[in-house]
Amino acid sequence: MIEAQQGGGVRHPDDPDPVESTKVVAALTLAVLAVVFSPFVGGAIPALVALMLARQAEADIRASEGFLLGAGKLPRIRRLSWIAIGIAAAVVVALLLVWVVSMARSAGEPSYDGDVALALLGT
Repeated sequence: MIEAQQGGGVRHPDDPDPVESTKVVAALTLAVLAVVFSPFVGGAIPALVALMLARQAEADIRASEGFLLGAGKLPRIRRLSWIAIGIAAAVVVALLLVWVVSMARSAGEPSYDGDVALALLGT
């Protein structure tokens, strides 16, 4: 867990004000979109991008020495992203199972119309 370092001294007037990391905001937005679109399998891509942004935001927050905020949202971003990836994977597995079952049901049936041999004979 990353926490902002609070110094006991007086801040220098030229020091920037602590602000929330824009990467954290973008990652949270992408993670929420990923969960929304994960049943349509399209949520996997924003989830992966959100995970990458969360990793970059964590490094930026550590390097900022307390001037970047938003570290408390990183676990939620990671959790939402992994949930979206899990839902998308479950949908893909379910679609594959449906496809395999439909292929197995049609295994004994001919894959052509019954008049193919007659069409080749010219009748």
